[in-house]
Amino acid sequence: MSKIIIVGVDGSDTAFDAATRAAELASKTGDELRVVSAHAKDNTEVVHIGSDTWILDDADQANKLSANIAERLRQSFPEANITSGAIHGKPAEGLVKEAEELGADLIVVGNVGMKGLGRVLGSVASGVVNNAPCDVYIVKTA
Repeated sequence: MSKIIIVGVDGSDTAFDAATRAAELASKTGDELRVVSAHAKDNTEVVHIGSDTWILDDADQANKLSANIAERLRQSFPEANITSGAIHGKPAEGLVKEAEELGADLIVVGNVGMKGLGRVLGSVASGVVNNAPCDVYIVKTA
């Protein structure tokens, strides 16, 4: 039975670096990699431009971001089992909740915010480390 690895992405290069490390690990172990992006609000906006109507949804944008990153990772690691999705809440809280719900074995995060003032005020990595129901792998990304 394969294990579940979770990694959060936000579109930044450092988050992609952490996701790449997670994909590399998943491809070597045969574990499932779940790439997720957080959205803090359930905003839905309807925008009318001329005769076109656009629906902008935070959850949809988070889903698209994580799906895009997952596809990029699949190109580099075609043997890896990579899924994607959106999580609701602040990034650290969302990652912890997703790990609890899926029974994840590992959460992978980057070390951004682990130095200086971020260390005092908190970071995604700190929030995950302090609340995770599983192991946490902190990737040196900055």
